[in-house]
Amino acid sequence: MASPGYRTFGSLGGPDVQTSGEPRPQHPGKTDRVSFRWVGERDRDGGSVTVHLVDIDHVGISVEDLEDSVERYRAMLGVEPVHRERVEDQGVDEVLFAVGSSFIQLLGAIGPDSPVGRSLATRGPGLHHVAYRVRDIAAALEELSAQGARLVDRAPRQGSRDTLIAFVHPRSMGGVLVELVQTR
Repeated sequence: MASPGYRTFGSLGGPDVQTSGEPRPQHPGKTDRVSFRWVGERDRDGGSVTVHLVDIDHVGISVEDLEDSVERYRAMLGVEPVHRERVEDQGVDEVLFAVGSSFIQLLGAIGPDSPVGRSLATRGPGLHHVAYRVRDIAAALEELSAQGARLVDRAPRQGSRDTLIAFVHPRSMGGVLVELVQTR
């Protein structure tokens, strides 16, 4: 059980996680949980931690028709786009809406072979990922790797809005694709 102020997200496949009635297999050499802490929290021994979540940066939502979705968000939620960008190397067009200190990110696939295009083909539109803002993305990746997390990106790469990003595989995060974002 986690101590107060200690948040645990996701499972790497412990016996408590069930899929179709069968326990998920353990991954040799990997821990049962990957942990994050919000800035200012301490680990169980009172020492500092490496993975500091500063905020929720954005929630990424894959959509089939980007412009139709932008208009729907405007009309139904009363929000206006604050940023648009085509990210060629990721194969997406994105539109951001500011909500407090975070964003809603609508993602339209440039083509069917992009990650978002493949996600749309297999799962349809909807929640694609949750992105957390971190202070030091390289240190966060190192700590997650040491905890046994399966990383999509072992090193930070260029993201939109002149950020550095990296993804953590859903299998390490309770079925949710997690993006880490470091602003410059």
